[in-house]
Amino acid sequence: MQEAELHDLADDADYAASQQQGSASLMRSDSSSRRSSASEPDGAEVVYWKDNVTIHPTQYASERISGRLRLNKQGPSLFMTWIPYKGQGSNAKLSERDRNLYTIRAVPFTEVRSIRRHTPTLGWQYIIVVLSSGLAFPPLYFYNGGVKEFLATIKLHVFLVRSAEDANVFLVNDIQDRLQRTLSSLELPGAVASGLSSSPTVGESLSISNEDRTDGGSFDGSASHVQQNGRRRQKVQDPARDLSIQVLEKFSLVTRFARETTSQIFGEIHSDGYGDSERRAHNQTLQNYSSSEVANDVEKVPDEVPVASDPLEFEKKTLVWGKPREAPLMSDEWSAFFDSEGRIKDSEALKKRIFYGGVDYMLRNEVWPFLLGYHAFDSTYAEREYLVSVKKTEYETIKNQWQSISSEQAKRFTKFRERRGLVEKDVVRTDRSLSFYDGDDNPNVNLLRDILLTYSFYNFDLGYCQGMSDLLSPILYVMKNESESFWCFVALMERLGPNFNRDQNGMHTQLFALSKLVELLDSPLHNYFKLNDCLNYFFCFRWVLIQFKRQVTWEFEFERTMRVWEVMWTHYMSEHLHLYFCVAILKRYRRKIMGEQMDFDTLLKFINELSGQIDLDATLRDAEALCVCAGENGAACIPPGTPPSLPIGEGSLYPLQDDDDVL
Repeated sequence: MQEAELHDLADDADYAASQQQGSASLMRSDSSSRRSSASEPDGAEVVYWKDNVTIHPTQYASERISGRLRLNKQGPSLFMTWIPYKGQGSNAKLSERDRNLYTIRAVPFTEVRSIRRHTPTLGWQYIIVVLSSGLAFPPLYFYNGGVKEFLATIKLHVFLVRSAEDANVFLVNDIQDRLQRTLSSLELPGAVASGLSSSPTVGESLSISNEDRTDGGSFDGSASHVQQNGRRRQKVQDPARDLSIQVLEKFSLVTRFARETTSQIFGEIHSDGYGDSERRAHNQTLQNYSSSEVANDVEKVPDEVPVASDPLEFEKKTLVWGKPREAPLMSDEWSAFFDSEGRIKDSEALKKRIFYGGVDYMLRNEVWPFLLGYHAFDSTYAEREYLVSVKKTEYETIKNQWQSISSEQAKRFTKFRERRGLVEKDVVRTDRSLSFYDGDDNPNVNLLRDILLTYSFYNFDLGYCQGMSDLLSPILYVMKNESESFWCFVALMERLGPNFNRDQNGMHTQLFALSKLVELLDSPLHNYFKLNDCLNYFFCFRWVLIQFKRQVTWEFEFERTMRVWEVMWTHYMSEHLHLYFCVAILKRYRRKIMGEQMDFDTLLKFINELSGQIDLDATLRDAEALCVCAGENGAACIPPGTPPSLPIGEGSLYPLQDDDDVL
């Protein structure tokens, strides 16, 4: 549990401070408030707004997007919006498509599950808003303060309690009494805009303005406006856990404990009917059944439930657009790609060749450094030889930093002791079934440990997190060289590092993009997930985190893991082929998932049991066909900077880690 702040949100001191600050802000900028309110429809009231609230789509500070955060009140309902500025500062190069993608439009707090507040020792406070579906918006950074006012304003208008599990998590509308919960649900509007950056439908009756745009003129970045016209609610004991954060912190462990973990977290939601009442109010669907009924029906009549047809006629599309796999790239063909000085003559042709056939295992130690970006495609033999020499010296220098720490120093270096303990615990259980890592005192296991510890000093902000050993293991297995393995791993982590950030923004962004791709490519399946509380796509978490390792066919499992990785590293069809790979797997099993009416718990168990049963070649062919079908619409579903896209710019923005064990 994280340490609580000195005052609770409902404490008199906090309340008085927010009242005083809000009144002062209103007095300073009464005219600005009138201008903002002028664009609101009748009955809508702006009760809070804050300028210079920022999101960071990538790791780099230069690519931040700033905007205005507002809380709007209409009748009994409270809505949150965040609108990016137009053509101002770092937003100047933001396209209209990207701007619309990140815009948060009138999200009702009836659809908000929790708000998590982060207060790093260094840096800015930020919040993560988690929806009832489990999806989360990108972290919102408050460059000029105002988090306390934001939370205090929400508390005046909706039921907000601090979580008993984590003092920095605030649960929204989490009412213990069933009657109160039912009464609270009556405040739901007839139709609302939901989801990240989704536009309202024609039939929606919500009259909250989505067109308030800041034109890039002058604004007071320190101004925060709060109208305190509500009354305080009685504080009650927190009855539940934060849905999203608890799942994320445990998800890398979803092996044999997966069902027990998710049952514990989601049990109350499935048993109290609250999720069902929301679905009935928002979806107006004929499929009116609760998730508990679905679970009971799975074994009784699994084949009697009609399944909506695939709108893409997926099997036909795969035959047309999914090309057959080819034989791996061999030595003679590989040599033909080089000119006399060692430059690769046609990198795109090489990527295409590897995409369709992979690489022969004897060549991987030569090819992988190019695919990972350690070696440039236009580098010469001499340049690569020099780079290897320089990088080996640099690696030894970094490694010596932690090797030279004495036992006395280690006693006073808590962060180092913790990271070393985590690494040593993980490496001894990573791929030990392989002869390369098998046995006691295996030198390759020691190399795995040394590289990971060295990386934790190379990238001290990110450090070491569970799952990294799974990504390094195949690289060391292929390269057979400590320094070369380290720098290839560094190159890979430049793309996948955000997956391990403490705020989990990298994972949230990918799961959000996955949900949008499923909605685009199989709307009946997407609607099914929505009806059954599976819209967070957390059941795909491990696929994305460790890039399908251990998910392909058991026979030659490690070989096939390396094959799927090198195909994805080409970025030939898309930088985000792994997301289309996820969609392809889900579509292959859509009839079973929908026909047996799997709820989240059952689906999570089913997905984990797929380990070793996924046909790699067939699924790659399906993923290619889906990528072609989606085209530009598919690319538009994926926010810029979504891993493994390589950010452009300088200045890493890895948030400081409160705990190295991110999962």
